[in-house]
Amino acid sequence: MGHYISHNFPPKPTWSFDKIPDLTGQVIIVTGSNTGIGKVVAEQLLKHNAKVYMAVRSQEKAEAAIKDLKEKTGKEAIFLKLDLNDLTTIKPSVEEFLRKETKLHVLINNAGVASPPIDQVTAQGFDLQFGVNTLGPFFFTKLLLPILTSTAETTPNKHVRVVHVSSYAHHFFPKLDFNTFKDGPARRKMQGMLLYGQSKTGNILFSNELAKRYGEKGIVSISLHPGSVRSELGRHGPELVMRFIHWALFYPEEFGGLGPLYAATAPECDEYNGKYLTAWARYDAEEPNPKVRDPDLAKELWEYMEEQVRDYCT
Repeated sequence: MGHYISHNFPPKPTWSFDKIPDLTGQVIIVTGSNTGIGKVVAEQLLKHNAKVYMAVRSQEKAEAAIKDLKEKTGKEAIFLKLDLNDLTTIKPSVEEFLRKETKLHVLINNAGVASPPIDQVTAQGFDLQFGVNTLGPFFFTKLLLPILTSTAETTPNKHVRVVHVSSYAHHFFPKLDFNTFKDGPARRKMQGMLLYGQSKTGNILFSNELAKRYGEKGIVSISLHPGSVRSELGRHGPELVMRFIHWALFYPEEFGGLGPLYAATAPECDEYNGKYLTAWARYDAEEPNPKVRDPDLAKELWEYMEEQVRDYCT
């Protein structure tokens, strides 16, 4: 219980938005940025002069968020349609981005879903949480690797960033049951929060393997727990229960933006390749769960996901 409290009710942040450097000239994609933590992140990036692509599924919701952020910042984000629920749509999304840009300095994989009804699966039959939280972001990132590595070659410090928003929930299932990735009896026996925890474990393992494979090519890959904040992530939970939890236990969304923004913009994070940050942009050498640091499991997951997306690459 003490471990849970220390990472979900942490001390006052020591890093703040006003420490974000000027981002003029930087192109940044933030997935799931029309609401919640992602929207907080997009707002601060705009305020610091980045060119921000809002990669979300709903154009209507994105346009509403873009309008709201323009009123707040005077800057306008750009809509990029991205549906992580369907692997067939991800390559067209990347192709649309590549028609507009020749550089990508930061990718923030923030989009996610938590504890949906067990009957909900992706278009390809994967558990919705594994598909949207882990496999979809892997494929999106994989297709962007050429522009990320070419951008790194032209930056002064020879680095770009890929930030993966994971969760403390990885402690709930700090391992992988490959039999539950697709719908079937094994998946149906698992509770929703275990499947969510598994997907967040997947985020960390993917981040670690990306750091290992592409660190020498200039990619700094960082995963993190953003803290327990009020957002739409718990929209599938019991309404009254979630209202109480949000009121009694969770922090404002702005707190959740600290970690992703720190990982994406702080100069010292060039040294954090393959690292994991906990709530309020803090590095803790004891995190993540030791079981999630297994390099063989990270490699196995990477190879599994590569096989799953192979047919959608052409």
